[in-house]
Amino acid sequence: MTSSALIPVVRSEERTSLLGRVAGSPLVRLAVRRLLVSVLIVFAITAIVFALLEATSGDIARKQAGMSASEEQVAALRHQMGLDTPPVVRYFSWLGAVFRGDFGHSLISGQPISTLLAERLPVTIELVVLAFVVSLAVAVPIAVLAAHKPGGIFDRIVMVISMTLLALPNYVLALLLVIVFSVMLRMLPAIGYAPLDQGVIPNLISVTMPVLALSIPLFAFYTRFLRGDLVEVMNSEDYVETARSKGAGPWRVLWQHAFRNSSFGMLTIVGLNVGGLVGGTVIIEQIFAMPGLGVTLLQGALAGDSPVVLVCVIIFAAIAVGANLVVDLMYAVLDPRIRYGSH
Repeated sequence: MTSSALIPVVRSEERTSLLGRVAGSPLVRLAVRRLLVSVLIVFAITAIVFALLEATSGDIARKQAGMSASEEQVAALRHQMGLDTPPVVRYFSWLGAVFRGDFGHSLISGQPISTLLAERLPVTIELVVLAFVVSLAVAVPIAVLAAHKPGGIFDRIVMVISMTLLALPNYVLALLLVIVFSVMLRMLPAIGYAPLDQGVIPNLISVTMPVLALSIPLFAFYTRFLRGDLVEVMNSEDYVETARSKGAGPWRVLWQHAFRNSSFGMLTIVGLNVGGLVGGTVIIEQIFAMPGLGVTLLQGALAGDSPVVLVCVIIFAAIAVGANLVVDLMYAVLDPRIRYGSH
């Protein structure tokens, strides 16, 4: 065998060895293990929601046909809607279709659910992403400034404002925003959504108040948490005292040492808040008449449209569980000292 014939064999062995090392790395094992758990959690949530819908929705076919319809007409409609099979069979049939990428049709409108998702999911994603960006962009510098001089005038003002904002439910805050910016100042539209194809500025104007209603409570929570964590780190950690003894200034100690340590706790809080934020869009989208997935979920639940509700739930659950999965993996990447192999 010539040396040139050995090259493909050697390269193949190198690729196999590389794949083996990657597959055997602790980070990959962690990712696979957490991903499997996340998938099980998501589908356990859908099973619970399906059971609740079965117990509370009543006879959808009778509601659709009307009280004047005969039993034969109701039975025919029930068969057409696929409601004449046992609930367990319908759930696993739906589950198998989801794995194949088929989300089914709405029981009420007959519209493909994939079409609903394509229209409404981007609206909810935009609100959630902008709310996170705005809340973190404002909370981080304000928390750092407040922690620079704990007990000072600025720190006390920040704490009072944060406590006040935390006491306001987001739906009350949404109504206050409508009163101030739409009714009194006439600066922003009270309801409606302008898609991006109508222009970036109209789109941002239409989502300003919903984003504020979602992000202000997050800003207050993040500010209080990060400020408290920074103050605790600055007053108790040995490496902070070491940095000060080496001549590091207060701002350098705060940013390069205390903030880096506190960012891990902040990362956990952000991941845990994803579920609450996504759930908050249900109310906020309803108040501001935003055509998002939250409104779709609420309308489907009120109408007993179980396929629509289940798909909305599986997406919301996947977002929340996926965010926590990403946080776990970021911990492993940012701090290799954490031993994930034992978890």
